[in-house]
Amino acid sequence: MNTQFGKISHPHRRYNPLTDEWVLVSPQRAKRPWQGKQEKIDMDLQPVYDPECYLCPGNVRANGKRNPRYSSTYVFTNDFSALIPDSPEKKVSPNPFIKYESIKGTCRVICFSPRHDLTMAEMSINEIQEVINVWADQISELGVRYRWVQIFENKGTIMGCSNPHPHGQVWAGTALPNIPFKEDISQLSHFQKNDSLLLMDYMNFECEVKERIVIENDDWIVLIPFWAVWPFETLLLPRRHVLRLPDLNDNERKNLAEILKHLLTKYDNLFSTSFPYSMGWHGAPTDSANYSHWQLHAHFYPPLLRSSTIQKFIVGYEMLSEVQRDLNPEQAAKRIRELSDIHYKVHHK
Repeated sequence: MNTQFGKISHPHRRYNPLTDEWVLVSPQRAKRPWQGKQEKIDMDLQPVYDPECYLCPGNVRANGKRNPRYSSTYVFTNDFSALIPDSPEKKVSPNPFIKYESIKGTCRVICFSPRHDLTMAEMSINEIQEVINVWADQISELGVRYRWVQIFENKGTIMGCSNPHPHGQVWAGTALPNIPFKEDISQLSHFQKNDSLLLMDYMNFECEVKERIVIENDDWIVLIPFWAVWPFETLLLPRRHVLRLPDLNDNERKNLAEILKHLLTKYDNLFSTSFPYSMGWHGAPTDSANYSHWQLHAHFYPPLLRSSTIQKFIVGYEMLSEVQRDLNPEQAAKRIRELSDIHYKVHHK
């Protein structure tokens, strides 16, 4: 029996040109019954200040150091850093099976706000812009010494976040990690073949078809990429060619704060919960090479699938063969796009 193919009803693979990988899309599985694990979501309201919190102003951290009584975004060196600046030098091992090398680096924590109860979705646009300025300053400072500076946030215990005080992190190192390495190769290859930027060309295409755009303003666009793996994954892009966060002008930073506010509010509104995710910025590496083929962008990877208690897992076939998703990216974009820009907590007050 001949049946006409449809990408919203039939399994198919989608190509990710940014990492040169494929994802299996199986939209027909979205209706399957779920009897698997359901996460317990912490719905307890957090206090404005928690005397037991290692990140609140004036409190003593696990290593005995005391935080200052900070009144805005605050940065300090991680007490349990995965990278350290004085790691001894070690050349690459000549053995092809036991290959390793030393790496130097540093890790920092960014407390978004002195308030223990305030996620970025509930912060003001001015407060979010202060976070953006700190992100940019960290890249400017650490990029002088390190080749890669990774700004990221793990939000929610489901994402392994060990402290509920809203915060992000900065990991800077002398090596280019695997994923930025892949993105560098793909963007350079596209630039050499087309004399244009991969992500700018992709963004212009999405602006024409308007199937997967979630939010946009004068300087920024949020969309669910055609090749998205996570159910409500989004990609945040500037409208002009920008290499790194410090290159943004004042107006672009203000509009970035506004679009982050809208996106994170919509995320929370999706399942009326403080929406968990891992997010991070990818900009051009910070060494002296020519990276004009790069385009600044941010990835948001939320794990929730059907509700505030059901998450997607990458296991089995996905670990051994190829990543896979059920919910169609176009349907996911429509769901987020149609959500209110007013935080659900405002309606409950």
